[in-house]
Order: sequence, then C-alpha cells, then structure tokens
Amino acid sequence: MTIIIKPMETDDEVRGKAFVHWRSWHEAYSVIVDRRYLDALTLDKCVEIAFRWRENVLIALDEGKVVGFAGYGNCTDEDLPNAGELFALYVLPEFYGTGLGRQLTREALSRLSQPKVCLWVLKDNHRAIRFYEKYGFRPDGREKTLILGTPLQAIRMVISH
Repeated sequence: MTIIIKPMETDDEVRGKAFVHWRSWHEAYSVIVDRRYLDALTLDKCVEIAFRWRENVLIALDEGKVVGFAGYGNCTDEDLPNAGELFALYVLPEFYGTGLGRQLTREALSRLSQPKVCLWVLKDNHRAIRFYEKYGFRPDGREKTLILGTPLQAIRMVISH
C-alpha cells in the first residue's frame, strides 16, 4: 500500500471522492441515519456534490484509486472566531485502522493556519469520536441538531494546534 495524499484536481478524482463519500455514508451511518435518507443519498447525488465542492479537498490515492478524502476550511461558528474546521473525513472501510485517517487529518490540519480547529460529529458515531479523541480533539460542550431524515444530535470537538 503506497498512499499519496494530494489536493483533488481531476474530474476522475472528483468522481473517486464521490464514490468514497457515498460508500462511507452507507457503511458508517447504516445504523445511525434514517434508512430513507441514506437511500436518497445516491452515488449520482454524491457526484453532483463533489463537482460543486472542489476547493480545499484532499484525496488519498492508493495505486491511483481514491480511497479517502478530507475537506477543510474556515469555521463559520460565530462563537469560535478565527478557527479552522475539518468539514469531512472519510476513508473506505477496507482502510480502517491503517493510519490513513490520521494521515488525511494531519495533512488537512497542516493547511489551516488558525490556532484552533473544530469539527462536528454525530453523537452516536462512537467510532469517529474515538478516532478524533485519539488525535487530540475534545468535545467542547456545543451540540446541534441535524436533520438527516430524522433529527440527530451532533457534538462539536476542538483541537488547538
């Protein structure tokens, strides 16, 4: 396994990112998110999203195939001024436990100049929360409701870097 992490550039990379998005959601959220919401999140919809959101996306390539991605940028939470945000971090299930998530996180954080970085994670996504805690993110007490077919709680986690 030789992983290359780089900015997403080509249309093929955008489509690869869309596949990772689609498959990851259907794998990671199958017991958390309403089935109807997941059924509506088709691969075509993920492709459409990926072509609209091309900025600040890193992809992980294994032998030329997109196997993970991270999206990052400025945090828009009013109570956390001058912070960055990790908007998305997904890897294909067969890459769980390989260190790929840490590599993508490290590279995304290196591109943010803010002293603090936040992310939002579903409260019931215990696997992701454990991953972010191992990386140094900590819940800061903020929560919000996301409507993903049904209302779900998300918690904000923050790291100083």
